[in-house]
Amino acid sequence: MNSRLILSGVVSFVFYFGWAYWANSADNIPESVTLQAALVQGLYSGFVTLFFTFILERVVNKYRASCLSLAFVTPILCMFHSKTPQNVAIRQSFNNAINLSASYFKGKKVAGTLFAPIMPIAVQSSLVLLVNVINQTPNLFLTVAPSIVFTTLYAYTYMFALLKK
Repeated sequence: MNSRLILSGVVSFVFYFGWAYWANSADNIPESVTLQAALVQGLYSGFVTLFFTFILERVVNKYRASCLSLAFVTPILCMFHSKTPQNVAIRQSFNNAINLSASYFKGKKVAGTLFAPIMPIAVQSSLVLLVNVINQTPNLFLTVAPSIVFTTLYAYTYMFALLKK
C-alpha cells in the first residue's frame, strides 16, 4: 500500500472521528454513546477511504484513455415487435429522436473517467448510512452528511489529480 492511501485513511479517520464526536455531543447524550458514534464513524471512514481510494485509482487508470460519445449514452426505450400503426409510429419517433441527438452530439465526447466515481460514491453513501443506523447514532444525518459530500468532492478531486500525472 502506498503512503498516499495510508495518509488519506488517517486524515479521514481523524476528521470524521472529530466531526462525529462534535455532532453527537449534547447534554442528553451519554459520553459513552458519543465516543462510540465517533469511533464507529472514524474507523468506518478511515477504512472506506483506504478502500475507496484504492478502487478509484484502479478505475481511473483503467479508463484514463476512454471516451464515451454522448450519442450512444441515449437509451433505446422502445423495441416493439408488433407491427401495429401505433407501435410503428412510436418506434419511428424514438428513432428520429435518437438520430437527432446523435447528430447534435456528433464529435462531442465526455471522458469515461468522469463516470468512474459514481458507483463507489453511491456504495459509500449507502454503507455510511447503514453502519450508522445499525450503530443507532443519535444525530444520524448530521453525522453522515459531511461523509457523503466530502466523499464526492474527494473522488473527483483525487481523480483529476491522477489524470494530471
